[in-house]
Amino acid sequence: MNVSVLFYVQHLLGIGHLQRTFRLAAAVAREGIEVTLVSGGEPLREPIYTESVRIVQLPPIRALDATFKKFVGPNGGPIDKELQEARRDVLLAAFVSARPDVIVIEAFPFGRRAFRFEIEPLIEAARSRYPRPRMLCSVRDIVIAPDEASRHRDIIDRVRADFDFVLVHGDPAFIPLEASFSAAWEIADHVIYTGYIGDSDQTDGGDEAAGANEVLVSVGGGAVGSALLSTALEARRRGCLASFTWHLLAGPNLPDPAFGTLARALPEDVILERYRQDFPSMLRRCRVSVSQAGYNTVLDILAARARAVVVPFAAERETEQQLRAERLSACGVLQLLPEAQLSAPQLAHALERAIKCDPQTISVDTRGALRSARLIARIICDPASVTRRTNGDFVSPAAGGIIDA
Repeated sequence: MNVSVLFYVQHLLGIGHLQRTFRLAAAVAREGIEVTLVSGGEPLREPIYTESVRIVQLPPIRALDATFKKFVGPNGGPIDKELQEARRDVLLAAFVSARPDVIVIEAFPFGRRAFRFEIEPLIEAARSRYPRPRMLCSVRDIVIAPDEASRHRDIIDRVRADFDFVLVHGDPAFIPLEASFSAAWEIADHVIYTGYIGDSDQTDGGDEAAGANEVLVSVGGGAVGSALLSTALEARRRGCLASFTWHLLAGPNLPDPAFGTLARALPEDVILERYRQDFPSMLRRCRVSVSQAGYNTVLDILAARARAVVVPFAAERETEQQLRAERLSACGVLQLLPEAQLSAPQLAHALERAIKCDPQTISVDTRGALRSARLIARIICDPASVTRRTNGDFVSPAAGGIIDA
């Protein structure tokens, strides 16, 4: 009997949400399950997809800038009713075609409220089908939600009404959900910690010397990485670690004008590229890493045990990267340079500190992709082993703890 899972993900500025969801989707596909991934953000210049996952691309919507206050559609057009209806129709058609046994919605209801125009019809379509697909919410270790009682109540009510489980892709021993969502205790019976979703397919491949003994500067997708890249170049021009080759990865979403400005002003022994598939391997070989503190990048740093300086993205209400970086800095894993203090001299000082010490290691569960995939397979094939009913509520035998792989 064929079984199927439908993933929905909307990335707005960076590519972390999409990368994490794809890693999860690929792990589910390796369990022999048909997988459809519906993506609502801008298509990547450098695809990360494989044939094992069917990709459905919605007419893309992205954030205009780092304030996340205004969104634009294809070619910078407005988010009008016509675009909303077009996206909703493609999403619902993907649901009908996939006939999923499980639907995994990334972020909602903790985030992505602006996309209720398509998420709510998907949930209603699932509710109307018999047998009803199981509904899972997928969130990273840290969520960003307004600290308002009414907003918390809305999240709690929606979780209880619409979702069987909330999969938290983190380790409660390191950062529990309560650290970013104080009302987490009210949905504890729905929460399952899976462990972090690292890259389980890290192989050297490609150029076996790439990254060796280099200062590796990366900014994830690059949409908000221009300041860090230009500051890194200025630090290098002033003589910081000048005996090493500097290798800058600008990201697929760094605007072309900004990339061109960087390319025209490269000092000697500085390499500039947009993207490398072998980035995790380069981290293992580099002398020191400079980056932001996004979910995927931090996991790659931990896996590589690299000396690292992180400058967390901190615009508007963005506290996610700062919290993660503070926890790791307190453990001696990396050097933290707050974004508000970013300058060439401060970055140089942080690099000098990082390169002189061996980073501490911490035990963080990074088997989240495998754990999540096997959990989803169990939900489909043997639901009694995962859930039981208590007064109408779904309860996990491992609620509040990391599930067994």
